[in-house]
Amino acid sequence: MNKIVICGATSGIAMETAKLYAARGYELFLIGRNQSKLDAIAQDLKVRGAKRVDVTIADLTDLSLHQALIDQASQALGDFDVFLVAHGTLGDQSKCEKDFTAAQHELNANFLSAASLLTIVANRFEAAKCGTIAVITSVAGDRGRKSNYIYGTAKGALGIFLQGLRNRLYSSGVNVLTVKPGFVDTPMTAALKKTSLFASPETVAAGIVRAIDRKKDIVYLPWFWCWIMLIIKHIPERIFKRLSI
Repeated sequence: MNKIVICGATSGIAMETAKLYAARGYELFLIGRNQSKLDAIAQDLKVRGAKRVDVTIADLTDLSLHQALIDQASQALGDFDVFLVAHGTLGDQSKCEKDFTAAQHELNANFLSAASLLTIVANRFEAAKCGTIAVITSVAGDRGRKSNYIYGTAKGALGIFLQGLRNRLYSSGVNVLTVKPGFVDTPMTAALKKTSLFASPETVAAGIVRAIDRKKDIVYLPWFWCWIMLIIKHIPERIFKRLSI
């Protein structure tokens, strides 16, 4: 069908991914929180070759909106075959440590909201016996670190959710892709000091599209994060707990 729904469409990675699909002549349905930004992105995508672009604003942390959003996307596109989850927040770890309300918001934004959307879409794709689900998580979910363990907890939980979903949907012909970026130079990481480990959103977007095309299960972006996280995951806990990372 060549029709894609993107949640969190105003994020840096999502915008670059949308450009690549627009160049292929896809029809797109974009969900974000900023109407003017969504409108500007839509116009740009049409110039780049998108066959159709529809947009809608929504706070995706409001789980009560999800069913209606998916129905709206389906009606606008005449159904869809790719669903990309790209929304999330990088909260203040120290604030989350002191106030669970802040932590709860991060868990909702980065895990529960995605799980809610994916439950709805998974049921649609399972019934149709086709479709691709792609979800941007993070290497932060591979191991808990004191610097961002609330964010990491949410992304780690999302990764486990996707593993189960992949196992469930395999026999129905539905592909589930887990995308694990490392540091990406976007507004979300504007406060972080940039190093050689930072990738551009264009690089990550190209990796996402390539992984979807190849029906991958899990992809680290850029590729070298696979080896970095393999080392980090295998550091013994008695040593790891002493590290300041």
